[in-house]
Amino acid sequence: MDVVDGGGGVDRGRNPRATAMERRDSDDKIAEPSWFSPKRLLFVFCVVNLINYIDRGAIASNGVNGSRGSCSSGGTCSAGTGIQGDFNLSNFQDGVLSSAFMVGLLVASPIFASVAKSVNPFRLIGIGLSIWTLAVIGCGLSFDFWSITFCRMFVGVGEASFVSLAAPFIDDNAPQAQKSAWLAMFYMCIPTGYALGYVYGGLVGSVLPWRAAFWGEAILMLPFAVLGFVIKPLHLKGFAPDDKVKPRTDNLNVLPTGYGFSAVLKDLKLLLVDKVYVTNILGYIAYNFVLGAYSYWGPKAGYNIYKMENADLIFGGVTVICGIVGTLSGGFVLDFMDATISNAFKLLSVSTFIGGLFCFVAFCFKSMYAFLAFFAVGELLVFATQGPVNFIVLHCVKPSLRPLAMAMSTVSIHIFGDVPSSPLVGVLQDYVNNWRVTALVLTFVLFPAAAIWSIGIFLNSVDRYNEDSESDAVTRESAVAPLLEEA
Repeated sequence: MDVVDGGGGVDRGRNPRATAMERRDSDDKIAEPSWFSPKRLLFVFCVVNLINYIDRGAIASNGVNGSRGSCSSGGTCSAGTGIQGDFNLSNFQDGVLSSAFMVGLLVASPIFASVAKSVNPFRLIGIGLSIWTLAVIGCGLSFDFWSITFCRMFVGVGEASFVSLAAPFIDDNAPQAQKSAWLAMFYMCIPTGYALGYVYGGLVGSVLPWRAAFWGEAILMLPFAVLGFVIKPLHLKGFAPDDKVKPRTDNLNVLPTGYGFSAVLKDLKLLLVDKVYVTNILGYIAYNFVLGAYSYWGPKAGYNIYKMENADLIFGGVTVICGIVGTLSGGFVLDFMDATISNAFKLLSVSTFIGGLFCFVAFCFKSMYAFLAFFAVGELLVFATQGPVNFIVLHCVKPSLRPLAMAMSTVSIHIFGDVPSSPLVGVLQDYVNNWRVTALVLTFVLFPAAAIWSIGIFLNSVDRYNEDSESDAVTRESAVAPLLEEA
């Protein structure tokens, strides 16, 4: 039977009922556009990332973290404050508390990355944010070291879905000439969130019990957790466009839906033999070793070295300004240079080396004002890495590997970077009892990070963003157009 199509042509051998259903499905897609435009998507993900790192900054702030009780030589004792005072934590336990989320992140990240092949990734973000919200409520209800540590682990579970899937969504929908800049805007929320967390924790801790800080975070995150379930889901390049597990053969560049432990191991092997990916992550680990300890111990070190009366506010202010300017500058500079993997490695190595030098010199000064001036320049240069380093992660692998590449990047920089650095710095400080020496030893690690990233300049790097995800994947009709249309 011949069926006349909408353009006046004839579809031979087609079932009229099937054709009508296809047209109705197509009309439904047109009639129900996603609420998201690329800029709205970027805005929502930036706010969620900001709240996530406000939590990190708040738990490290003097107002929420507090201090242990102490007794003078004359026998006069003062009560402790915050989490450390209420639960009588040592510096080592305090450092472990900052890193407990990593357990959940380590377990959940590869799971979310694998399940994304069968469940819509946007829905997975909604699930993750719901878990995160419940976990921070639990932090506010905790009653000892082990209960709050358990809740922090589930904060990591909730974060796992977001950190592995948000960046690929942004990379898919960013304008071709601004991909690094858009990633920089997203990762700008890391230092900004930490800084606002210091300020938020300090303010809440001064007028309310420290538990209220966690409950406030849950209120902020709840609307975005709900949004992940009620908004029409978005589709991610390299993955099936439905929540149902079924093969597709259209032009959406999808994958076969086979997944499981063996599939994850196969994908992990591909990442581990990729010299560009491994070199980038090794440099990122050393870099994050320093930044993680800075973010957690910074206010306490500043208070003890330079007698900063408002260490939370000072460190928060310097970090938020330098974080915003530095991170955005790194993304825009890479786009200006021409966003290639080799250029990204050049920017990473140079900015980290010079930034590390300024930070190292800063801690040598006895004057607080000289310290702040040099440290601000150093932080500005160090934060310029955020856009380029994640650009490499997303573009040195095929589209289907991006969620797992992001997940393993996050897991690696935490489990080998800031997770051990916080308790190790606590142990070092307990041993030397000199925050200036501790800070200098920590800052020196930035130089090996710069050296590792410089190796990447000489590697044979290929941008794989437009490669087929698998041998049987179908190439998109447009490799450069955003998946969403601007509103």
